Amino acid sequence: MDRKIGFLGMGIMGRAMAGNLARAGHEVIVYNRTVLRKEELESMGVSMAPNPRMLADQADFIIAMLTGPEAIEALIWGPEGAGAAFNGHKVFINMSTVSPRYTRELAARLAPTSVRFIDAPVSGSKKPAEDATLVILAGGRQQDVEEATPLLLTMGKKVVYCGAVGQGSMMKMAVNLLLGTMMEGLCEAATFAAKGGLAVDTFLDVVSSGPLNCALFQMKGDMIRGGEFPAQFPLKHITKDLKFVVDTAYETGAAIPAGHVLLHLYRACVARGLGDLDFAAVMEILREMGGSH
Repeated sequence: MDRKIGFLGMGIMGRAMAGNLARAGHEVIVYNRTVLRKEELESMGVSMAPNPRMLADQADFIIAMLTGPEAIEALIWGPEGAGAAFNGHKVFINMSTVSPRYTRELAARLAPTSVRFIDAPVSGSKKPAEDATLVILAGGRQQDVEEATPLLLTMGKKVVYCGAVGQGSMMKMAVNLLLGTMMEGLCEAATFAAKGGLAVDTFLDVVSSGPLNCALFQMKGDMIRGGEFPAQFPLKHITKDLKFVVDTAYETGAAIPAGHVLLHLYRACVARGLGDLDFAAVMEILREMGGSH
């Protein structure tokens, strides 16, 4: 048995990642604000802590995969929060998607605890999390990242060292800006093709047959064809991430005109009750704008 791992957050991604850690031979203790059934825990090979503080007391590495800053604040600094158990012998790895500014602020608040902090969001959604093929975008002290790399590689296929704390989050912002742009672009082109009388299957066949082909488009093809959008990466989450992107661009002075439009489109989808669907459901707002509903 290897190091004892505490895992905060059993959502779509966290559940798969914690299961992969357990299958790799680590002792894994989890905490989720919604209590998991005994059968679920047993099938994953993990145990559940009654609160984040007790989880962190027992663990060498504490990993968070949470929805954003509010959840991190509650589970690290709230009543019975994990932060009270942090010390220089422990490593805290935040794999949640948050802004670079928040990551740096979190690092400053963690400093008095002496915990070693790694900023390690991921590129990939539900299927890569299940298959342990995530790309992990790590920021922090290089020595700490190197020490944690074997552990991280039980959840992903590659660890990319991005620089100091905050740079993992910065890389995640850049990747998700591109991700949102590509998904909206595919949906916009598909609705444009359909309006011009082309079959969606034919359009997707052309896309997949040439230099535009990519794994993302392959993964979303059935959704585009069928108009059903089961969540692999919920639309409400890309919307949250794009707000972080826009805020970060304002702070850095980066020009992201497409990013502002994307945020508007994805927010419109959330406002129409599509937030729990996959982010490919941006196609619905485009069809509505084109008078297809």
